[in-house]
Amino acid sequence: MKIVHCALLGAALSFAAPAHAAVEAPAAPKKPHETTIHGDTLTDEYFWLREKSNPEVIRHLETENAYADEVLAPLKPLREQLYAEMLGRIKQTDLSVPYRMNGYAYYSRTVEGSQYPILCRKKIDAQGGFEQSAEQVMLDVNQLAQGKKFMQVDVSLPSPDNRLLAYTTDETGYRQFKLHIKNLETGEVLPFTAERVTSVAWADDKTLFYVTEDATTKRSDRLHRHELDTGKTALVFEEKDELFRLEVRRDRSGQYLFAGSASYTTSEVRFLPTAGARGAWQVFAPRVKGRLYDLDYHGGYFYITTDDTGRNFRIARAKVAQPDPRHWEEVVAHRRDVTIEGVAMFKRHLVRMERQNGLPQLHITDLQTGAGHRLEFPEPVYNVRLATNFEWDSGTLRYSYQSLTTPSSVYDYDIAARKSTLLKRQEVLGNFDPEHYRAERLHATAPDGTRIPVSLVYRRGTRLDGSAPLLLYGYGSYGISTNVSFSSSRLSLLDRGAIFAIAHIRGGGDLGKTWHDDGKLLKKKNTFTDFIAAAEFLVNKKYTSQDRLVAMGGSAGGLLVGAVANMRPDLFKAIVSHVPFVDVMNTMLDASLPLTVGEYEEWGNPNDKTYYDYMKSYSPYDNLKRTAYPAMLVRTGLNDSQVMYWEPAKYVARLRSMKTDGNPLLFVVNMGAGHGGSSGRYDQLKETALDYAFVLKEMGLVK
Repeated sequence: MKIVHCALLGAALSFAAPAHAAVEAPAAPKKPHETTIHGDTLTDEYFWLREKSNPEVIRHLETENAYADEVLAPLKPLREQLYAEMLGRIKQTDLSVPYRMNGYAYYSRTVEGSQYPILCRKKIDAQGGFEQSAEQVMLDVNQLAQGKKFMQVDVSLPSPDNRLLAYTTDETGYRQFKLHIKNLETGEVLPFTAERVTSVAWADDKTLFYVTEDATTKRSDRLHRHELDTGKTALVFEEKDELFRLEVRRDRSGQYLFAGSASYTTSEVRFLPTAGARGAWQVFAPRVKGRLYDLDYHGGYFYITTDDTGRNFRIARAKVAQPDPRHWEEVVAHRRDVTIEGVAMFKRHLVRMERQNGLPQLHITDLQTGAGHRLEFPEPVYNVRLATNFEWDSGTLRYSYQSLTTPSSVYDYDIAARKSTLLKRQEVLGNFDPEHYRAERLHATAPDGTRIPVSLVYRRGTRLDGSAPLLLYGYGSYGISTNVSFSSSRLSLLDRGAIFAIAHIRGGGDLGKTWHDDGKLLKKKNTFTDFIAAAEFLVNKKYTSQDRLVAMGGSAGGLLVGAVANMRPDLFKAIVSHVPFVDVMNTMLDASLPLTVGEYEEWGNPNDKTYYDYMKSYSPYDNLKRTAYPAMLVRTGLNDSQVMYWEPAKYVARLRSMKTDGNPLLFVVNMGAGHGGSSGRYDQLKETALDYAFVLKEMGLVK
């Protein structure tokens, strides 16, 4: 396939050797700042880049953007081509699958040319249909976004009587959401608002509960009750333990509210009957260090998902009046090879979301007979999850399915008939045929002998003789599983002969809670050596070669690729790092920053010398050295609230001052977004096009 624009050929030299670009690589001034702890002194020459209000900092970031623009200029035709390709595969005017809730069918739709979705509903008629009903637009996010660089709607929750809509918006990308209430009958937005809202739940038509976060650390710590009829707002509960975060929700039956307070290792849940919305909340089981549990409700019982007998969780139940753990009745025992990731209660069924052999599963139990069965799926590597299921009394379960070759698909599963019906599959315009692609699940061997799953996809006909370029993605933190997914944008890589792979490394939850345990705290380096082992395996098995291998990771995955770049800079041709957590020591020593204290249970507390020494031994920023590094594209958002922009800014500045190669080192800062990048769908595609142009050039697929 011909993909090289004629203008690209004559400009290739400037990309390969950015020192020759018209704009010089930025060199941030060094202003040493020292921190001494445990008798050790950390010297940070770029600490001053934290000063977001300092014009010199903004000028430096803008200079980095200008430099990246200059170096990437030869790839502009390719970026435009990639954007056109990716856009051409998307059905721009589209409709989501409507879901039913309380007499209405809810859905979102997109319109060609508009960046954001429009949230709508239709009333369900007496015959159970809604197609002929008039559409009601609840929120047009495009209108909310007018005049703003960023707009995200997080919560969108109708009241039980369908009259009001509680919704939250973020206008900066800082993930700081403002609560609004809209009268859906009149279109009026009520004067009441609340700042820094992280979760919301209606108790009844006149009582709304919501949780707010601390302004500095962004820890969700306060539960409030707002009474619409009186206008009064009251603080119900404040979580004072800095390791814990709060969340409020309403159960599917509508009988109870739950306020969960949890750290990474311990939790405590309060409950309140919705019929007594203005009464006192009650603690179900007081927190016990090292015990996690969560609640759901059915027929006079609370159903408890807990790790009290094993890391992979079990299910128990207790009568509402007897919450003491001595009265818990076991429903599903702990199993060593199966992790229970969640429970969903319905009037007649209990649905378990589980994970076995690295793959998600759905298991359904009839609550009357006790009979159960697991849904079967046709592909060896896939991802499945529950979709939106608000109806309590339903014999149908809605789920979403996709794989590396199957686009995202929504099904309704008839539980009695054990039959799935496809409602909608993501439409991929053009000549897409899933049979043109092949997915595999392989296993690499880590240095300690552990088998590391690797999922990959490529276009059939791709030569597996070491000549194919490969993009290897990894994450490996917080017990979060890296599920496979379909991406129509990714076809622009696969169709050019590249392979895409995911390393399911320790620190994630892909193989259960022990998989997480073996990649956190004082075992964190397993995450990095697992990724290196996966890369070496793919090279040894001739899926690729080192001079065509590119690594990619974001956030904690940015820590991964940053650590790996220090450990094995020779192994990769290039690295793409999004919003990377690379300044481990400075961040984890600053308890005033968002996330820091709560994450002591993931990384360790550096105020303890044992953890300090271990963390310092892998921190990407603290282990940069004078050597040759791969080509690198680093991205961040100025308004990132999870990994502050200054982490990658400092990392790039120090790396540029130390590396001995002439490979590109590019730093792209989105000055109007946060951790997730641009909010508009077209802007997101343009960011992907930039990444892919860089990747294709470094892979050697563009001359």
